[in-house]
Amino acid sequence: MVSITPELLLRAYASGIFPMAESATDRSIHWIDPSERGILPLDGLHIARRLARTIRSQRFDIRFDTAFPAVVDSCAEPQPGRTETWINRTIRDLYLQLFRMGHAHSVEAFDGDDLVGGLYGVSLGGAFFGESMFSRRTDASKIALAYLCARLRKDGFVLLDTQFLTAHLASLGAVEISRRRYHALLAAALEVDATFDADDALTLEDVLPR
Repeated sequence: MVSITPELLLRAYASGIFPMAESATDRSIHWIDPSERGILPLDGLHIARRLARTIRSQRFDIRFDTAFPAVVDSCAEPQPGRTETWINRTIRDLYLQLFRMGHAHSVEAFDGDDLVGGLYGVSLGGAFFGESMFSRRTDASKIALAYLCARLRKDGFVLLDTQFLTAHLASLGAVEISRRRYHALLAAALEVDATFDADDALTLEDVLPR
């Protein structure tokens, strides 16, 4: 059996496939290349008026790359409508290695000292592959996603891959495209020189452009 390394994982992403496990206790890794792929156009995020008001209130402190392991672990916990996780120990360790290499990133929503929402994913060229998100407060993960889109726009990214299209993501502006179309967009995105700049502060105007 071939050992999965961070380098192999990055090559998989560049080929349009991503890993999943059946459960946290499943030791095997399955490679997924959906016939229909979910993407979120970076200029197409739908932010409802109520959500925009919450963002402007700055109820949560939004940070980047300050609590990556905690975000991954939180994403692996049961969520509403999802009792099982696809993040096993092997996947967790691989993404922590990618984080140390500068290819994995997290967006974190804090309420005081409490981590209450967030997401993480992988960056490669001008593509960002969203992996998972979680929320312990109303709108926390939605706000994290809004900040992610702002971060990616500002840093020159051109593709945000959501893997699958869920009703939740569709309500936020995500769409489904064919595998062929996705691979074409991915090939173009990989030619883009973009850098995820976690230290560059975002303004409300970045997150809520007019």
